[in-house]
Amino acid sequence: MEFNWAGSWAVSSVLFGILAATQPAQADELTIVEVDATPSARQENPIDILDVEAISPADQTFNQVTSVSQLSDVQPTDWAFQALQSLVERYGCIAGYPDGTFRGDRALTRYEFAAGLNACLDQILAQVGGDGLDPGDLDTIQRLQDDFAAQLASLRGRVDSLESRIDTVEAQQFSTTTKLEGAVIFSLYGIAAGDRADGINADRVTGFGHRTRLEFLSSFSGEDQLLIRLQSSNIPGFGDALGTPEGDLFYADDNGSNVEIDALNYSFPIGDKLNVVLSANAGASDDFASTVNPFLDGDGNSGALSRFATRASIFYLIEQSGIGLEYALSDDFTLSAGYYAANAADSSPGAGLFDGPFGALGQVAFHPSNDFELALTYLRSYGLETGTGSTLSNFGSFLENRFGETAAVSSDAFGAQMSWQFADWAALGGWVGYVNSETTKAIGAIDSGAEIDSWNWAASLAFPDLFGDGNLAGIVVGQEPRVTNVSNSLERAGITDDDDTSLHIEAFYSWQVTDGIT
Repeated sequence: MEFNWAGSWAVSSVLFGILAATQPAQADELTIVEVDATPSARQENPIDILDVEAISPADQTFNQVTSVSQLSDVQPTDWAFQALQSLVERYGCIAGYPDGTFRGDRALTRYEFAAGLNACLDQILAQVGGDGLDPGDLDTIQRLQDDFAAQLASLRGRVDSLESRIDTVEAQQFSTTTKLEGAVIFSLYGIAAGDRADGINADRVTGFGHRTRLEFLSSFSGEDQLLIRLQSSNIPGFGDALGTPEGDLFYADDNGSNVEIDALNYSFPIGDKLNVVLSANAGASDDFASTVNPFLDGDGNSGALSRFATRASIFYLIEQSGIGLEYALSDDFTLSAGYYAANAADSSPGAGLFDGPFGALGQVAFHPSNDFELALTYLRSYGLETGTGSTLSNFGSFLENRFGETAAVSSDAFGAQMSWQFADWAALGGWVGYVNSETTKAIGAIDSGAEIDSWNWAASLAFPDLFGDGNLAGIVVGQEPRVTNVSNSLERAGITDDDDTSLHIEAFYSWQVTDGIT
């Protein structure tokens, strides 16, 4: 039995987005001529239109206004100014400034005055058919419209031009929303005590490394998502030091701190019930199927630290490139299915999309509420392993190391997973999995059809928001994949099942220091 320890902290996601939206203008045809200077022509509440820099000549400011060519400013003492102010007071058609003042003691350009007049007309029109208009007010409005007809017409042209330019931008833009998410894990890890799988004392090793990710999330329709993920990492697994993948960290990946495109996938809905995921690289089961471990499966950024405790081992028997489907059978049932190939881009014999290692998954999940979920899962794979458990349970690698030849191994895996948040402060989870693996061709002294059976299970408790919002504590106890039975041809070659039962015990506490640091 090996005892491994690892500590980590992570900088959580940093998000930003760019949004663009517009609302089409409306036009009402009534006896009184009106111009749309705002996206909605008829409003129940007064409108604040005094910020008119957008529709005034570019060199105008609030404190110093330049006259429009061949036109004079409208002074507070002018008849038109006083007439509009009277309409404002009578009908409440201009809200004024946030401090509740109208500031009616300053001169306006004729464009600014026309904007105020137009907004006031919109509000007055809302009352036509109700209390009606005073005949005197109607005469005043008609005279104001005649005196400022040129400016009102100019406003209409400017608004139409702006709407046309906005429509062009919306039609030509590449993405409505692009968001950047980043996560950096700094990890202190090591081997505290114990022996290697071969019985030799394991070297006491302490390491410090990182995994850095930048994810670009783009949407073209608001419902789809294109994911491009860059990653750099220098954290090795424990396999070389221990002779077994037991205890490996989920985020262990050593690419020499080079930056590479780690993941590329595109997801989109078809109708209201079906969601499709296309993965070109680094696809995984959780892209399209629930792993039924909501608190512990944080993809390395949060939750459990180890590969085994993050999700049930059978979910690792599918990876890389392919297609995943998720279909809502009803409000309570979801069906997931997917096919991924490990070397889809390789056109050489024994590789490619259908002639090389692959994984196919089917799952039915039952979720009658947000607090409970139960799933039954089946996987068929060829040439893939869980990367957890004993050396023998990773059958293909075991045979290759023993005989020095490439092994052809297929597997059938079955699993049941459950998660139940029985209180706001606690959730219970667990799974059980069975894998049958067999050789599809002879290797060394092993005949084709040689089989092994392995089992794994786990039980977990999670405590969200423990001692503060955003914190998380968890404990996982389980058995990593252990071979319980081997076929006769393996026994004749001196290969027997795993004698000892390995026990995985993991506990963690995640403290959210700030919104960005955990």
